[in-house]
Amino acid sequence: METDVLGPPYERHTIDLGTDDEGPVVATLVRRRAERPTRRAVLYVHGFVDYFFQTHLADFFVERGWDFYAIDLRKYGRSLRPHQTPNFARSLTEYYPELDEAARIIREQDGHDQMLVVGHSTGGLITSLWAHARHGQGIVDGLFLNSPFFDFNAPWLMRRPVMEAILRVGGRMPYRVVPLGGLGLYGQSLHTDHGGEWTYDLSWKPILGFPVTIGWLEAIRRGQSRLHAGLSIDAPVLVACSTRTFRGRTWTDDVRITDAVLDVEHIVRWAPGLGPRVTIARFDGGIHDLTLSGKEVRADVFRELARWVDAFLPAPGTPEINVPPAPEDKADDKSDATA
Repeated sequence: METDVLGPPYERHTIDLGTDDEGPVVATLVRRRAERPTRRAVLYVHGFVDYFFQTHLADFFVERGWDFYAIDLRKYGRSLRPHQTPNFARSLTEYYPELDEAARIIREQDGHDQMLVVGHSTGGLITSLWAHARHGQGIVDGLFLNSPFFDFNAPWLMRRPVMEAILRVGGRMPYRVVPLGGLGLYGQSLHTDHGGEWTYDLSWKPILGFPVTIGWLEAIRRGQSRLHAGLSIDAPVLVACSTRTFRGRTWTDDVRITDAVLDVEHIVRWAPGLGPRVTIARFDGGIHDLTLSGKEVRADVFRELARWVDAFLPAPGTPEINVPPAPEDKADDKSDATA
């Protein structure tokens, strides 16, 4: 590990992923240790046009006794190289090798017994599919999905037949750019240059986003289709999103209190199909990245996350609470016998 761009106590490790048709490929694992040795760890996975910069999220977990890790996936953030198309992928399974290696480092090399995976937006879609693919292997102990990208924010006609037509025509040109609406309003709501609260590297997370390619669209569509068919994630899942979607095309102050990227009703619709233990939490006033919402809202998000973690991911070695069976209702038994 070497010192990360965030400075101490953040460290980073480069994961060599070989080469693809654009050249050498890497991912970057960032680590921040808790003050005391711990067997618990968090792995954070960012969204599209994103990278890890949310140090207050790391603060939350470190203060609760978790070691914090975040991965910048291939062609994102710290892992983006000059010869690469930003954020490009032909399949979401391309990210499995770096997630597998991050999990190996966390569990085997650094000695953690428990791993909570946190996925935001596209990272929420990727980690859902990866957790399903690693079912039964004891890798993921819990999954927190922050506004996961379960469907495109568009009318049905655009999401299904029009999307199919675009991909059919452009399928042999994966790097061809599709002229879709950008993320400008959302970006403006975040960055300090536009009155937002947050400062981050605009070369890694530009206000207007990166161009969307045919190959990336196809990768997302296939991943979402697999998720819509139903997954079997064998760890508890917390799915969180805003209560409202922003519907405008020009700036209003509602951008700061709604999800201006995804349709939150899509998230709620598809969440129950992730697995048998899914909790849904919605936050009034939340934005797309709930942890970047206004101060009061993100405090609510962290309180709910803390409650969920305490309930579903007790610390290793914590005795299980055995709930005795409900006493038999003798009156009902007698009634049944004489019916």
